Amino acid sequence: MKVRIKVGEKEVTATLNDSEAARDFASLLPLTLTLEDHAETEKISNLPKRLSTKGDPAGSNPDVGDIAYYAPWGNLAIYYKDFGYSSGLVILGKMDGDMEAFNKPGSLKVTIELVK
Repeated sequence: MKVRIKVGEKEVTATLNDSEAARDFASLLPLTLTLEDHAETEKISNLPKRLSTKGDPAGSNPDVGDIAYYAPWGNLAIYYKDFGYSSGLVILGKMDGDMEAFNKPGSLKVTIELVK
């Protein structure tokens, strides 16, 4: 599944994996979210509902460009820097291109939609 993420005037695409959590996330789209900076590593935002993590691993080690769901907090995370293993983190997909639009201080308003 392809998604488009609009960040201001920029648009980036990402590919979601075929996990139950990723399919559950896709069912919420389109979404407009305000992403807040967390630990100078990722941009995060609460989702309107918790995602199913049935069948997903107990945790993950995210890379730059990963889109993930942090089950303990129920939030979406987009990684613009490397981070270590986190229990409860489920990778939903990966950005297809440049992460420049996300590697900025402060909050970002984004719109995420399925690419048809």
